[in-house]
Amino acid sequence: MKTLIDKQRTFFNTNRTKDPNFRIEQLKRLKVLLLANQERLNKAIYADFKKSPFETFTNEFGLVFLGIDEACKKLKKWSKHKRVRTNWINFPAKSYIIPEPLGVSLVIGAWNYPYQLSFAPVIAAIAAGNTVILKPSELPSNTSRLIAELINQHFDEAFFHVVEGGIPETTALLEQHFDKIFFTGSPNVGRVVYQAAAKHLTPVTLELGGKSPAIFTEDADLKMGIKRLVWAKFLNSGQTCIAPDYLLIPRSLKDQFLAMAKKEILQARYSVENGNYIQIINDRNIQRLKGLIDPEKVYFGGDINEVERIIEPTILYPVTFQDTVMQEEIFGPLLPVLTYDSLDEAISEIKKREKPLSCYIFTKDSSLKNKLLTELSFGGGAINEGIMHISNSRLPFGGVGQSGTGSYHGEAGFRAFSHYKSVLEKANWLETKLKYSPYSERKLKWIKRLMRI
Repeated sequence: MKTLIDKQRTFFNTNRTKDPNFRIEQLKRLKVLLLANQERLNKAIYADFKKSPFETFTNEFGLVFLGIDEACKKLKKWSKHKRVRTNWINFPAKSYIIPEPLGVSLVIGAWNYPYQLSFAPVIAAIAAGNTVILKPSELPSNTSRLIAELINQHFDEAFFHVVEGGIPETTALLEQHFDKIFFTGSPNVGRVVYQAAAKHLTPVTLELGGKSPAIFTEDADLKMGIKRLVWAKFLNSGQTCIAPDYLLIPRSLKDQFLAMAKKEILQARYSVENGNYIQIINDRNIQRLKGLIDPEKVYFGGDINEVERIIEPTILYPVTFQDTVMQEEIFGPLLPVLTYDSLDEAISEIKKREKPLSCYIFTKDSSLKNKLLTELSFGGGAINEGIMHISNSRLPFGGVGQSGTGSYHGEAGFRAFSHYKSVLEKANWLETKLKYSPYSERKLKWIKRLMRI
């Protein structure tokens, strides 16, 4: 590991990555490589999850390709020196900010979207001018193996290299000194990454998770809201960090909601055969999710095929905040439904818990929308929609509190892997005596005047 990192640090110090044209060339090479191997990449993820080519493109590579195209188009602009106003006390001078790459970066990807959550931060790191070591998740072993094969055959390891493995390999990587670490995964592992980075004072971006609520108000458009909520919840079989984790709905709407949600699930015809559903990642998670299902609270679904690692879309009702399913992030196709009598009550319950990565508000009332947006803290979210905020690269994506630190996507990703160096450039044709000895009351008066104090 140390030899690999030393190679990357030596390469970074040649300053080649600081050339925007070099960065664009590498990003274009990555896109060409991924496009040329789409069939193999589709087969690998199908072997891991039974994920269809349609969802592999829309949920994984579509966002990756958009990210590459945007970076290639805009990174020269993002890399430019930015002039800022100089105050009178420094006259005559100019001030500017220089974006510069941090250096050798480590990206630790997540298993639930093994292509998107590996390559999206890599794109940001390359666009900003860093070298990259990518550690994809070992759980989807076929995708991890193929990612390593393709990247390591087509990129110089001194610039971009993939390290495969599990906990021992990740631990060995984290013992090394990086200039930036980007991690996507659970809060528990995030703490381990943060602690390891602290030994070297390495800056970290943590994309974590949490129990993201969906809230319907009395006036919500039930038909459209349920359609969007059901899609967002059961996409990727619920194995999405920004999936609606649970639903809060007015008690008066519960019967209507439950009937309409059941109908929507049936109409969607979720199955691997239909290409709109995938397997649970492994047997351990099947058993974990099985333990979250209280048979007495299954309103719809609940069937589990342990051999095929499939849990059908499941609605749980009635659920309380004390139930087992409400004690951890679900990360699976289970939707707990909780009722509330007043919106203040719902807000209070959410605020008692850790700040979520996402929040979804379904309402037509602007005052209620603003109330929820003002009073609830969350990483990002949507009004009358679910998950889709991730598709707008102009919206920085990240968590808050236990759901993460830092953000990325678009220019926010470039900034995550950059240091913004501040420079004051002074002219030589004039120099006042104000700051030099001997000091006097008159000089102090002028200094205060220039500082407008």
